[in-house]
Amino acid sequence: MTNIGRIMGLDIGEARTGVALSDPLQVLASPHSTIPMHGGKNDIAAICRAIEEHDTRIVVVGLPLNQHGEPGPQAEKVKRVAEAVAKASGATVEYQDERFSSAEAERHLRATNVKSKKRRQVIDQVAAAHILQTWLDRKASERRQHG
Repeated sequence: MTNIGRIMGLDIGEARTGVALSDPLQVLASPHSTIPMHGGKNDIAAICRAIEEHDTRIVVVGLPLNQHGEPGPQAEKVKRVAEAVAKASGATVEYQDERFSSAEAERHLRATNVKSKKRRQVIDQVAAAHILQTWLDRKASERRQHG
């Protein structure tokens, strides 16, 4: 990560896609918004608008692997959407294992006493932030190891 600027994290789902953004120094991820998903090109266009709006060049997409760490049918759907977003936006797409991201987001929201109705509204954003933060931490660790 030589470029300073925001990185976007996405938790792509059937009904909603959670969006998170890093700070400009690419250290911290924060929940940002939720994009309703309806299927088709409108979903790709909505995600691309968010990428353009925040001038992001790298998009980290949560990849739903199975319990053995292998991609299943849902991972293939997510990859199709991510590839279409990359093609349409010109952004670089990277993948991050998202196993347990929604469960971790739910635990975090419960621990901070966020009411059930509000949790449903922000769970995808918080999961996207968890995905992005995991990726940012991994990249920082790799930089430290390689000098």
